[in-house]
Amino acid sequence: MNRQNGREDPKDNDLFFTCSLIDYIARKTKNKRADVVNALGKKRIEKIYDLADIYHSDNIDRVSQDFIEEADIRQGNFDNVGDCGYSIPTHWDIGKVYKRLIKMVAEDEQISVVDALIEVYNSFISDKIDDYNSSVYYENPSYIFECYREGEML
Repeated sequence: MNRQNGREDPKDNDLFFTCSLIDYIARKTKNKRADVVNALGKKRIEKIYDLADIYHSDNIDRVSQDFIEEADIRQGNFDNVGDCGYSIPTHWDIGKVYKRLIKMVAEDEQISVVDALIEVYNSFISDKIDDYNSSVYYENPSYIFECYREGEML
């Protein structure tokens, strides 16, 4: 029997933190989320995911800076926060959106969570979620998943 404290599997919380950290790094460096994921690479993402329970107890600004330096993530010019004309979702809000989608993709495609993460962030849906002037990031998770599966907005 798997004992859990709280309502979620601890690995779900680790995925939530991983996605939120990716968003935090992207905002801090003004890069698209796919660019951050690709710069971090699979090994670093696996490390973040595996050690998320430790990293989340540290200051996210310091943790993000360590990974920015380690992965040599350069300053970009993508500023979806500055371009937003409405209420700006937090990196935690967006982390939750990605977490839900990645879990669905991993289960549907029978792949690891990290492979699903890389796939999702490198798909068309990531640009749609990260357009804070659209409604995609607060749509129903099932709708976002179906759009992802179909390869277009439905």
